[in-house]
Amino acid sequence: MKPIIMAGGVGSRLWPKSRAAFPKQFLPLTNEHSMLQETLCRLDGLDSEAPVFVCNEAHRFIVAEQVLQSGIEHDGILLEPMGKNTAPAIALAALHAIQKGQDPVLLVLAADHLIENVTAFHQAIVNAEQLALQDKLVTFGIVPSSPHTGYGYIRQGDPITGSVEAFSVSEFVEKPDLETAQAYLQDGGYLWNSGMFMFKASRYLQELQKFAPEIYQNCKAAIESEQQDMDFVRINIESFSQCPSDSIDYAVMEKTDAAAVVPLDAGWSDVGSWSSLWEVLPKDAQGNVVRGDVILEQVNNSYVNAEQRLVSVIGLDDVIVIETKDAMLVAHKNSVQDIKKVVDKLKAAKRPEYEFHREVFRPWGSYDSLDQAERFQVKRIKVKPGEKLSLQMHHHRAEHWIVVTGTARVSCDDKTFLLTENESTYIPIGTTHSLENPGKIPLELIEVQSGAYVGEDDIVRFSDRYGRVKN
Repeated sequence: MKPIIMAGGVGSRLWPKSRAAFPKQFLPLTNEHSMLQETLCRLDGLDSEAPVFVCNEAHRFIVAEQVLQSGIEHDGILLEPMGKNTAPAIALAALHAIQKGQDPVLLVLAADHLIENVTAFHQAIVNAEQLALQDKLVTFGIVPSSPHTGYGYIRQGDPITGSVEAFSVSEFVEKPDLETAQAYLQDGGYLWNSGMFMFKASRYLQELQKFAPEIYQNCKAAIESEQQDMDFVRINIESFSQCPSDSIDYAVMEKTDAAAVVPLDAGWSDVGSWSSLWEVLPKDAQGNVVRGDVILEQVNNSYVNAEQRLVSVIGLDDVIVIETKDAMLVAHKNSVQDIKKVVDKLKAAKRPEYEFHREVFRPWGSYDSLDQAERFQVKRIKVKPGEKLSLQMHHHRAEHWIVVTGTARVSCDDKTFLLTENESTYIPIGTTHSLENPGKIPLELIEVQSGAYVGEDDIVRFSDRYGRVKN
């Protein structure tokens, strides 16, 4: 089988940790590994080929870096130039997978799910593969542990003869109200819709062509002219932009007569909110989950996460408190679904906190904006060993660089020279310059920008090893 890892989405309900430029699938929410890396770890022990990833163009370097850190070979990182929901994304992966004349069974997984019982997960996959080889389109239904109103449901049909434990799909049901969800739980024939699937690549494409031909045709045209760019597979933007946006449930699974569901009872969560994260993590005697430098007094059943500073909470129950370098969230656990409304307001106001963390990650490393006013900005810049920033110039700002750790190779107009710890240089306005780490350890420096305008879009880029047209 070939795993297809869906790494799109912004996880807005986990703001301020999850943001558009660095969403939840790339965050270490349950342990030291990111959600994406945990998904890859769960593949260990399965008889599977190298995975294919589907992600947003803006996240391509994050995916490549985290996969590299995991030490796992991949069979392509497909870049979506714009989000079109799951049916087109899976179509791209299926078309990519059959290009070499093969027809693998695809195991479609989200990059941001939690599964505690990996053994049970593997057994469900083995059961599903038997059905996929018989041309079934299989979804995994989570055995519900509560009357959850945040998930869609699947109503089981008749048992499938000859399978270990699988059922035909009677219907897909939208997210219910609490009374309906309680009835589903009492009925016992309903499962949560996990958004994980298994089917042969050709079988999915066959059903997609039947029920959503416009999606099929545009994705086929987009993938036929794909181009390899380092670790990435770029598709035809014009063709894909004309593709309708639709989920696999609406486009195919609700219409096909080949749908099957395999029950999965493995401690699954989509970690879709701070309260759901609190539910699955170990708690202290007062029911609290604490991360970072936190002092609690008379606090119960709460999640408190401090990233940068000491956070103290007194006399509150059932709250979520999240502190980052540039934002603070305080919410009741019953109101965490409304965080998206705050994110929508940030987006409408074009505030940077919607998209970026204060520390912004780039393929060469990262920068952290320490202080900023109208005519200056102070950054801490980290450059990974062997990496290099683009050759560029600025119209409105000059820069002072002071090396803190490591060695920098600096190009400034026609001069190239090395700087080591405690050494500095000045980059005047209009000077063509670049910065490189030629050493074996990370390079860290303090950059002081000064001028009439210090925005990130004041960059004229002449060359860039990462093929970027923006920062």
